[in-house]
Amino acid sequence: MSVTVRQAMLLAAGLGTRMRPLTDETAKPMLRLGGRPLLDHALDRLAAAGVGRVVVNLHWRADIVRAHLRHRPAPPEIVLRHEEALLETGGAVRAALDDGDLAAEPFYIVNGDAFWLDGPTPALGRLTRHFDPERRDVRMLLHRTFQVHAETGPGDFALDQWASPRRRQEKQIVPYIFAGVQLATPALFAEAPAAAFSTNVLWDRAIAAGRAEAIVHDGLWFHLSTPADLAEAEARLAATDTSVTT
Repeated sequence: MSVTVRQAMLLAAGLGTRMRPLTDETAKPMLRLGGRPLLDHALDRLAAAGVGRVVVNLHWRADIVRAHLRHRPAPPEIVLRHEEALLETGGAVRAALDDGDLAAEPFYIVNGDAFWLDGPTPALGRLTRHFDPERRDVRMLLHRTFQVHAETGPGDFALDQWASPRRRQEKQIVPYIFAGVQLATPALFAEAPAAAFSTNVLWDRAIAAGRAEAIVHDGLWFHLSTPADLAEAEARLAATDTSVTT
């Protein structure tokens, strides 16, 4: 049993400050990896998963992103939302739900700089498998920190035997990092702040209520925070036999 997901939110409004100077004149999701913008890789995977509508929020160098997406053929249908002031990850999704750009059904949330290669089963499909929106508000995609060829710090989460995530405690090292992809329900955003806020606030609430779960990615994933990270990812792609379009 799998939940059907027909919509997504792609977060493309961030300033990308740690990726400067590469982002001085363009938005971070427009940086190229494997010959194509990061944004296109994410949209391709969403389309392959059967998503017909993707809401994309814009802010920094919105003109560049808008011009690029104008020439991208459907599917998916793309709905653009320009943020005059940054709403952060949670505020952006809350606003899209409030305005009706996202319907009241489960949806993917994908960071605009998320880049992954699928393992034996596409990651987006794995997120939907056996997901029960009556019991869970969110399912996150995590990746093992020891497999990341970049600085990840002490990690983000641990997982118990029931796939429930637990936050890293002070002075603790945990084995998983958030991979920038999640499956959420509108219930995650119920009674959320109306202004700018991070999705972390809602994750903590869902974790405390036992309504969050996670899966571990079984393919390649790239942490893209700095120019050095992007160069490392490009080198690793060039050295692998796996096509970036799979």
